[in-house]
Amino acid sequence: MAVPYKYKRDKHPAPKVFQAIRIEVNNELENFEKALIDAIEILNPKGRICVITFHSLEDKICKHIFKQYSEVSNVVKGLPTIPKEFEPQLKIIGKFKPSKTEIENNYRARSATLRVAEKL
Repeated sequence: MAVPYKYKRDKHPAPKVFQAIRIEVNNELENFEKALIDAIEILNPKGRICVITFHSLEDKICKHIFKQYSEVSNVVKGLPTIPKEFEPQLKIIGKFKPSKTEIENNYRARSATLRVAEKL
C-alpha cells in the first residue's frame, strides 16, 4: 500500500483505507453537512445542538457551519443596526475534549470532540 513508513511501522494501514472508502462510498461528509444544517434550521430558539465528532473531517465541517451560523454577515457588518435576516442564528457555547481519566477508561474516546451551540 502507498502509505508513509510511519503508518506501516505503528499500525496496519488497512483500517484507515477502509474508513476512507466507506466515507466516500456512503457520501458521509456531505450527508453530515446537510443533516447539521437541517438540525440548526429546525432547532427552537434557546435550543441547544450538541455534536460529537470522531475525526477531523467531521469536526472541520461542524466548526465551519457553527461559525457560519454564529457570525454577522459581511454585507451588513458595519451598519449601526443589523436587519433581522442578517443576525447570527447561533451562539457557540464551546468545544470539549475527553479528560485523561475518560481516555484511560475508554481509549476509543481519544478522538471525540463535543461541540455545543445555542440557537438565538
